[in-house]
Amino acid sequence: MINKQNIRLIFGLKLKQLRQQKGLSFADLSKASGLSVSYLNEIEKGKKYPKEDKIHQIADALEVSFAELTSQELSRNLEPVDQLLKSNFLNELPLDLFGIELSKVVEIIASAPVRVGAFISTLLELSRSHALKEENFYFGALRSYLELNSNYFPEIEKAAEQFCREHSIPAIRPIPVETLQRLLEMQYKYRIVENGLDQYPELQGLRSVFIPKRRELLLNSRLNPMQKAFQFGKEIAFQELDIKERAFTSSLLRANQFEEVLNHARATYFSVALHIPLELFVEDIRSFFRRDKWDGQVFLSIMRKYLANPEMYYHRLTNVLPEFFGLKELFFLRFTHDLKTGQFDIDRELHLSRRHHPHSTALLEHYCRRWKGLKMLEELHKDDAGQIKVGVQRSRYIGTEDEYLCLTIARPSYPDPHKNVSVTLGLLVTEALREKVGFLDDPDIPFRMVNNTCERCSLTDCAERAAPPTVADRRQQIKAMQKRLQEL
Repeated sequence: MINKQNIRLIFGLKLKQLRQQKGLSFADLSKASGLSVSYLNEIEKGKKYPKEDKIHQIADALEVSFAELTSQELSRNLEPVDQLLKSNFLNELPLDLFGIELSKVVEIIASAPVRVGAFISTLLELSRSHALKEENFYFGALRSYLELNSNYFPEIEKAAEQFCREHSIPAIRPIPVETLQRLLEMQYKYRIVENGLDQYPELQGLRSVFIPKRRELLLNSRLNPMQKAFQFGKEIAFQELDIKERAFTSSLLRANQFEEVLNHARATYFSVALHIPLELFVEDIRSFFRRDKWDGQVFLSIMRKYLANPEMYYHRLTNVLPEFFGLKELFFLRFTHDLKTGQFDIDRELHLSRRHHPHSTALLEHYCRRWKGLKMLEELHKDDAGQIKVGVQRSRYIGTEDEYLCLTIARPSYPDPHKNVSVTLGLLVTEALREKVGFLDDPDIPFRMVNNTCERCSLTDCAERAAPPTVADRRQQIKAMQKRLQEL
């Protein structure tokens, strides 16, 4: 079924096409129909749909029937537009977040429907070939939105501060988990079920599930106080930010619409801001950056001060470093290490200012084992104690001048006992970084040449190589062929 917005867009496209076929300007059509130029312009842009009497006036002016003008069928040359609108693909994209009007996109497509339609069809075909689903687009759009805003949202910061004031939460952190539980129970009428997921073996990978009809929050019994406090913070966020469209699981298993993905990110941001107050944290990081020697234990002590886990800690770093330190060129990566299969995957990433060299790939290639995040996961796997690890490295990407200061924390995954995870924050080495970070040139910080994947790396003496350089070798073969062809 075609929605109202698409009906307006289709009508506008038909009106524009018929007007141009008749060789009429807006002024000509305005004179013939008795409708204003601005009103006709709004109709063509898909912003307004005229009433029946006005449609008759337009139809008479264009010398077409009422039925022809109101039909939802577009002409043959606009078939690509028709297919796109009926597929609802464009409506699933959160264009409004980026200040883009759907009517503008349709207008661009309509101006060269065959070529643009073919291009979009190609993108859709590629997405099908790589088994990309709607949520892939949603999460990609979310990352772009966060990057566009430098992952800093003042309105959520203010909401978290206001919540603390209204409920007399002291500035000292961490917030006792009992305080947040009491607020959920008394203020929002939640019922907290401590071991609520224990009877559901298939749900043991989740931290919590919210049952809205009973207002019950079922918790995984293996959660530590830190994880419990973070989940309580997210539930408070859903209430305080008046979020209606939300997932009821702690992590998104399947995104039904983009609003769910965005709102999950907003609730996460609120909880992080609640547990790690902005002003205190900025001062802690400023003090740490003044040090002339890297000290991993001091770096970890800041995280522990707020009873935060590494993901919360790094989330807050990506909030404050661009906004308060002017360090806008950075990336964040989270690696998972499946202890059963030995496979390494990137399941979260963020790039600010531009897409940086280390990034995820869906090509089943082997990530560079020289990355600090992977190296530390390998070390963590060998360490029977399974303790949290912290490390630092300066990494330069082969074939470029780009060098990053990489801060990494690796830890066992909870509640999943069969995985370890590492989080890495990479800061591009620039003059701004030199001014802000006193320990940048600490000689004890190791330096490594790195690449994105083994398949794309041309290094011949790499002891950590996990796969042959198939892509790099193929590139060299093509270059040799091109050189020989030029000589011939």
